[in-house]
Amino acid sequence: MKNFSILIVLFSTTLSFGQQRAKADTVPTSDGDLIIQPIIHGTFVLKWKKQVIYVDPYGGGERFEGLANPSLILITDIHGDHLNQKTLDALNTDRSTFIVPQAVKDKLSKEMQSRANVIANGQTIIFEEIEILAVPMYNLPETDDSRHPKGRGNGYVLNIGGKRVYISGDTEDIPEMRNLRNIDIAFVCMNLPYTMDIEQAASAVNEFNPAVVYPFHYRGKDGLSDVESFKSKVQSVNPEVEVRLKNWYPE
Repeated sequence: MKNFSILIVLFSTTLSFGQQRAKADTVPTSDGDLIIQPIIHGTFVLKWKKQVIYVDPYGGGERFEGLANPSLILITDIHGDHLNQKTLDALNTDRSTFIVPQAVKDKLSKEMQSRANVIANGQTIIFEEIEILAVPMYNLPETDDSRHPKGRGNGYVLNIGGKRVYISGDTEDIPEMRNLRNIDIAFVCMNLPYTMDIEQAASAVNEFNPAVVYPFHYRGKDGLSDVESFKSKVQSVNPEVEVRLKNWYPE
């Protein structure tokens, strides 16, 4: 009876994460649907054709219960909410390819390093029909003690079935983000003091003008950023930009 009770508790915990997980979105591409599944904070899963992409897996393996195992893992930077070895160890990554900046590869487990492809800002790699461009992510002003110095981490622009998907990583309102063009889907961070505030994020989004933007990675030192206000600031300037608000903090 005791073992049975433990099983009930474990099942309830797993079910709870599945129930709390934000609803996935479906985006049509020129070659099948792209499924977008928010997980938590800066973590999400993309599924397209046979490819399953985990972005910055974090929060524990149980958060990915019921989802397909990753064929590709993208990691943006070395901090624990992006490179989380405990979460990686809890996942089935036996058949996963990693695409990471050098600083991340250096901190991965030895076994995972053997499957890691290093890409630096400005470089492009092709993975199974998906073009992946590494773009800068960093704090301003550029200082020696910056939390996110230029060149250490990667943002990414993915071309998936003709859809261009921008993943900001931990960045501030940098020129390289403002200069992006033809972005269909953008994941943009906004949490002080680590990245930028909602005013900076909205101003940048209004300049590079993505078709759809997901505010994510919005838990900062003083709690959650006001993403409703971010949405208003974007749409008051660019009403054609679709701002999708998801619950990235389900617990």
